[in-house]
Amino acid sequence: MRFRRALTIGAALVALGALSACQGDESTGEGRDNGKDTGKAAESTQKADKGAGSAREEGGGGSRAAFDGLPEGPDMASIEYYLNKYTECLDLTMGEDYGADGSGRTAWGEEEAADPSWGIKQRAVCRDNSGNPLALLTVRDMDAFQAAAKKSGDSFLVGRDFAVVPVSDDAIRQLEPSDLMYLSCESGFTVPSGYEKRTGTVPGCVLTDYLPAD
Repeated sequence: MRFRRALTIGAALVALGALSACQGDESTGEGRDNGKDTGKAAESTQKADKGAGSAREEGGGGSRAAFDGLPEGPDMASIEYYLNKYTECLDLTMGEDYGADGSGRTAWGEEEAADPSWGIKQRAVCRDNSGNPLALLTVRDMDAFQAAAKKSGDSFLVGRDFAVVPVSDDAIRQLEPSDLMYLSCESGFTVPSGYEKRTGTVPGCVLTDYLPAD
């Protein structure tokens, strides 16, 4: 399963990061820390539950109702806590610090988060239990985010005010039972019968609980 261009780019970045880390190992003996973090999900992050259990309703019609009932993530701690209910989100690192240690680690969204047209407030990165990155994005303007996604051809898992870009198929499938929805603005994208489909706030964008397979 892929998230179209966003996940394709994410996978390519992981491969480049792995190559850079291997080169670092040869020259300095340093590499990525693969130890699991068992200290996540602090009590202060329990606010992530807010709105997550709300029932979904068919509709949207280009209105804000398209995002009704989706989980809220006003900050990175909230998103991290929510994701850890379904998959691992370990070693949370703010975007500007991710890879700053010279490890060569990369993840989706470095340029996009710095571009005001995306409406992204903050970007952070955590890793799943295989060491693959998940990019976490708090979004201040979901209309702008959809418009930028439509222009770029990228697709995402989204909550009411945040987006997630996992790379590994395992992490994607583990997130499938969550209340996150798949945002696609790709022309010709179709949702099979029996799945929920909501009209996004930008023409051509849809939200659905259908996750297309590779």
